[in-house]
Amino acid sequence: MSFGLNSLLKKFLPKKLFYRALIIVAAPIILLQITISIVFFDSVWIKANKGMTRSLVSEVKTLFDAYKSEDYSEKGFLTNLYKKNFDFVININKDESIPKTKSDRRFSPMDRSLRRELKPVFGNNFWFDTVTYIDLVDLRIQSGKEVIQVFFPKSKIAPSSVRIFVLWITLPSIILILIAILFLRNQTRPIVKLSKAAERFGRGERIDDLRPSGSSEIRKATLEFDKMMKRINKHLNQRSEMLSGISHDLRTPLTRLKLQLAMSDKKDRAKKMASDIDEMEKMLNDYLQYAKSQSEEDYIQIDMGILIKDILQNFDKSKYEFLNVNNIFINGRKNLIKRSIVNVLENGLSYGNKIYIELKKTVGNVVITIHDDGPGIPKKEYENVFKPFYRIDKSRSLNRSGVGLGLSIAQDIVKSHGGNIVLSESKYKGLAVKISLPF
Repeated sequence: MSFGLNSLLKKFLPKKLFYRALIIVAAPIILLQITISIVFFDSVWIKANKGMTRSLVSEVKTLFDAYKSEDYSEKGFLTNLYKKNFDFVININKDESIPKTKSDRRFSPMDRSLRRELKPVFGNNFWFDTVTYIDLVDLRIQSGKEVIQVFFPKSKIAPSSVRIFVLWITLPSIILILIAILFLRNQTRPIVKLSKAAERFGRGERIDDLRPSGSSEIRKATLEFDKMMKRINKHLNQRSEMLSGISHDLRTPLTRLKLQLAMSDKKDRAKKMASDIDEMEKMLNDYLQYAKSQSEEDYIQIDMGILIKDILQNFDKSKYEFLNVNNIFINGRKNLIKRSIVNVLENGLSYGNKIYIELKKTVGNVVITIHDDGPGIPKKEYENVFKPFYRIDKSRSLNRSGVGLGLSIAQDIVKSHGGNIVLSESKYKGLAVKISLPF
């Protein structure tokens, strides 16, 4: 039961911290004001309204009884007295009847109270209108063939303090909520900044503008996140520098091996070994270039349509088709994104005769889909081909012309930008590579 209630509350509650905190502050104020209003309305306003209406009906009843009497001098005296002391306007309309249509409002407290007090005294021989005139009530009572019409101020049956009460109960609540919004915004701003910094760091961006602010707990969390971020960056830099150093140092023995093979008498064997050495050298060069661009490049705004067109200039026009949606911009490391797309395009052309590139925008992402018409790969190998140096021993290997780092590097680059890369079967019977990158 409680689990279902929690799920229902989570469904309707706002997701952001600021609005949840605002509900925590504003809800008690609103509930308190509603409670006070109901108590006041029930115990003060309704009772006062009932007493005033009952007093007015008694006055009207006295006037009605006087008109029913046969003493004409008493009628004139009472009429003048009511006009003078009670702000009544009294008209006697002969040979008339009260209107048949009802003009009283069903849900108006004033009309309901007046109807409740008049009915026991006059039965159904009365009619009143509280809408036509702003400050007056038109009351008509049937007396034989005559209609006694009485105009009296609304203030006689409605306490004037209600509007003042509503004003004083609403205005402080609005002021308190506005002050709460101001303070809550200042308190949640550091949390929002920390959240955005964590999101940017997760995409691989360099964070240089993180400053502790807010309460002591948030400051401590920010400082600890900054320390953690620096430790991770230091670890990544050390790993890249170590692997770059190893790759660089391996060039010297590879060069000596190539020289010895060139001087060897066994040309056939030397040629095969030289091919393997070239692959190793290419692997080292690729990794060194990747590590260098990863450490040096900053995030900039990139027009993906223009970037892909620039990449495709290096390919034969008969080998590709490009479906472009213009004006799609993302923030990222241009050379790294370019490298990941090039790796996928080269893999497609290695095993197919033609590639088809689609660029489109979805909610929060730019999607690049690259199809080829090659033999494809088994679905069970979709995850394995992203492993470094992995080869498929079948009709198709994504690493036939390389060393097995193409898709691995492409996946690393895409994920470092907060995106995703997925393989599927192409509509052209080959392989489809779908790259999603956030704006």
